[in-house]
Amino acid sequence: MLAGGSVSPLTFAAADPEPPPVAENPAPPVQHNVLYRARADGTSRGAVVAYKQDDQNVNSAQPTMLPGQTFEVNTVLTDPTLAGMQISIQWPYGSNLHCEILVDDQIVAQADQFIAPRFFRVKDDPLYGTLQCGAPLDIPTPATGDTGPAAEPVQAQPPPAA
Repeated sequence: MLAGGSVSPLTFAAADPEPPPVAENPAPPVQHNVLYRARADGTSRGAVVAYKQDDQNVNSAQPTMLPGQTFEVNTVLTDPTLAGMQISIQWPYGSNLHCEILVDDQIVAQADQFIAPRFFRVKDDPLYGTLQCGAPLDIPTPATGDTGPAAEPVQAQPPPAA
């Protein structure tokens, strides 16, 4: 036996819920291409080139600096004003040191210095044999290990009495 009945379609009065608001992600900071160039025209053993690798770190290389050769390295910085490098050669050697810093294919810093060969170490100039270019690297000195003034510790306030 068949039972008769009516089938009614189910109807929904509820509307589609509104999609959640889309949180806008802040745009990533603009990155700048930085090209460091270093050259030594003369006898310069033990050359060290230190440069700002990114916004927080300093890297160094010990390239063989022969006359006519240029050491180049590319990095990316968010803040191009941090671009800086330092070239140094060992005592007693002398050389013409040259450095350039290019940010987005524009020269932003350039320096040249003649380092005369010396028979004796220069006692009153610890940076003799060094050429600095661009922003300072803030490299700690090996003798002290000091990187600058230390921040004073912040003491927490006691919770209010209830």
